[in-house]
Amino acid sequence: MGVKNVVILGSTGSIGINALNVIERLKGKFKVVGLTAYNNVDLLHKQIKKFSPRYVAVGVHGMGYLRKHLSSKSAKIFNVDSEIDYIVSRPEVDIVLIAMRGSGALSPFLSAIRCGKTVAPANKEALVIAGDIIMAEAKKYKATIIPIDSEQSAIFQCLEGKNIKELKKIYLTASGGPLLDIPKEKFDQLSVKEILRHPRWKMGKKITVDSATLMNKGFEVIEAKRLFGVEVNQINVLIHPQALIHSMVEFRDGSILAQLGATDMRLPIQYALTYPHRYKSGVASMDFSRFKKLTFAQVDQQKFPALGLCFYAAEKSGTLPCVLNAADEEAVEAFLTGHLSFSRIYKVVEKVVLKHTRIQKPALDQILAADQWAREEAQKIIFN
Repeated sequence: MGVKNVVILGSTGSIGINALNVIERLKGKFKVVGLTAYNNVDLLHKQIKKFSPRYVAVGVHGMGYLRKHLSSKSAKIFNVDSEIDYIVSRPEVDIVLIAMRGSGALSPFLSAIRCGKTVAPANKEALVIAGDIIMAEAKKYKATIIPIDSEQSAIFQCLEGKNIKELKKIYLTASGGPLLDIPKEKFDQLSVKEILRHPRWKMGKKITVDSATLMNKGFEVIEAKRLFGVEVNQINVLIHPQALIHSMVEFRDGSILAQLGATDMRLPIQYALTYPHRYKSGVASMDFSRFKKLTFAQVDQQKFPALGLCFYAAEKSGTLPCVLNAADEEAVEAFLTGHLSFSRIYKVVEKVVLKHTRIQKPALDQILAADQWAREEAQKIIFN
């Protein structure tokens, strides 16, 4: 494997930081040519000094800071809100790792694909809101998509080299999040800090709230449908508190393949970067003697109704997943800023989804219009 040039979108978040740790450990195999961030300019500055990228994108205020503190021979500085597409499209870029959250990842995702890059997404939203377009464009431009999300990476690895026509079912596993053992009637008594205390993963606030509602797992259902070209009824979600089996696939002969590993994001990140090769990761091997049992359970959809809503949106498809995502982004932000109770997150999203007039095969501009409509509707419900 020759040296690969990598751009990391969202380098100051947990996925971006872990990606840089992987790259640093695999010396001589990768060159960081682009880094982007929004607000954490101090950390971005340190990353620039350490990895010497050619291209950097940051918010407007951060641009001024970096121009002041970087020499003229250092990285070219761009606006993160409008110029990421330019960076991912550079001819020298081989891999674009998307660690930024939210629907803003859609445009650079498409730009990278249309340039035939390898795209390693940790971002769910782009595939949720426009997955059909993304997968069609990837096929057209012969781009490669290797997911980083641990569940999708597990499925990708289990299906590698297999005939997709022989697939019977995908089992997405979920730890259950911070509310698994808490009665539903006590949800609104918990503080934001308690909701954000995930038992297994250290993640951003938005995705941690989505893990608490299981909306995040529902997004993974939509994501898996798009990534692997399966029907919604081929996907099942299982609660697996030990979080050792990251997902499983069952074939029509009854055989099941599972991908197991430590709960360490460096593993799927490294596999996406080095695919199809495997190298030592520095992650400790699993000691199976320490684990007395592996347990599984179906999701209580009365307690976590967001998952059922996601299955509904996945089945109906069209603009509905986009509307689901946009309404959820607005509702979660309102919860995090104290304008909405936890239990009302789902109620807001459900109202917006059920009110939407779905377009079955939308063009990109129709998806973007649906996104804007859903945000405005969610705001009306939250603040009226």
